[in-house]
Amino acid sequence: MRRPGSYSSLETLGRVRLSRHFFFRDFLHSEIGSFHGIPNLPETPDLAIAAGTRLCEELLEPIVETFGPIHVRSSYRSPELNHYGATVAKPQRCARNEANYAGHIWDRRDDEGRMGACACIVIPWFADRYEAGRDWRDLAWWVHDHLPYSSAWFFPRLAAFNLTWREDPDRAIDGYMPRRIQLLKAGEAPAEPAEERARRYADFPPFRGIRYP
Repeated sequence: MRRPGSYSSLETLGRVRLSRHFFFRDFLHSEIGSFHGIPNLPETPDLAIAAGTRLCEELLEPIVETFGPIHVRSSYRSPELNHYGATVAKPQRCARNEANYAGHIWDRRDDEGRMGACACIVIPWFADRYEAGRDWRDLAWWVHDHLPYSSAWFFPRLAAFNLTWREDPDRAIDGYMPRRIQLLKAGEAPAEPAEERARRYADFPPFRGIRYP
């Protein structure tokens, strides 16, 4: 598929189904892009579709089938848009392009040649409990124990988090909660044993327990 050069080609891209519940269009919205008039279009749509499909099928679908609908805060960013967010719209604090390849920039491989994709999401079911005082690490360890993620970055507002799928995953968890914290370093075993982690999320809904007609 070519990079969209017309409204009809953009519409075609948006209709690409990445998984049962998600279409490409769900990941194209950008407040930076909308406000500043910067198109958010992949340069290499086929790579973006391939990476986004793995993100949706392996990470987002299990979350939806456990907790119900999720809110996508920010996801795909074109290199042009991400560069603007990193250098001009600095309050958005986008990482530089090279750090976001195989992350928010789905259609570029990282410096190790890995394909990947990232979405910043909020799980309303958990956000309600987090706002009432629940520890964000309960969800972080649930993610670690149930999903083939590469990295998860948590943020204090609504317990939103960047969730990344990537080939040869790093398996790292970090956050700004509100200060920078590294919960799990890539390549290391969790500090909390499996039994303690499981107690944290013992009251969570059954994994992929939602059944659809």
